[in-house]
Amino acid sequence: MSLEIERKFLVAHDGWKASVTRSARIRDGLISMSNGRKTRGRIAGGRATITVKGEYTGFARSEFEYPIPVSDAEEMLRTMCDDRVLEKTRHYVLHGGLTWEIDVYEGLLEGVAIAEVELDQADRGLDLPDWVGSEVTGNTWYRKITMLEEKTAERREKLGSLLAGGVSGPGFSAVQHSGIRLRR
Repeated sequence: MSLEIERKFLVAHDGWKASVTRSARIRDGLISMSNGRKTRGRIAGGRATITVKGEYTGFARSEFEYPIPVSDAEEMLRTMCDDRVLEKTRHYVLHGGLTWEIDVYEGLLEGVAIAEVELDQADRGLDLPDWVGSEVTGNTWYRKITMLEEKTAERREKLGSLLAGGVSGPGFSAVQHSGIRLRR
């Protein structure tokens, strides 16, 4: 069994940028989620994977990742993930003998940056870089699905407000200032 032991932190400032060793664009899609377990499709650097993750126990959970054809991953992201596809750039930084991954999100989660580090054992001591802020490991608010659901709800609320104030024309609702027209 493969075990993922990971800790997550907010990013306090851009000091990490000077130490980036490489970066990769990533598209992630949540295919399914149930009782803390999830299945994810991912396309990164011309490669695609499907990953199954178990429930967390502390900082650890089981993880199984398998390569799949990019065309299959594209189809999964398009047909199985609904609004649960995220784009980010992952930056790799070496610090304290470990590789830190700083995920900078785009699109709906624009402005979110999370630093992650994978460990070989849960009780390993950790030398925190000065650009790391508060630890959010285990904080469900900072899980991608929670942030995505919150941003989607905010977007729907804004659209609802626009629709309520911008009805015009027979048989149509027009959203003022947005160019969106919805058939009634």
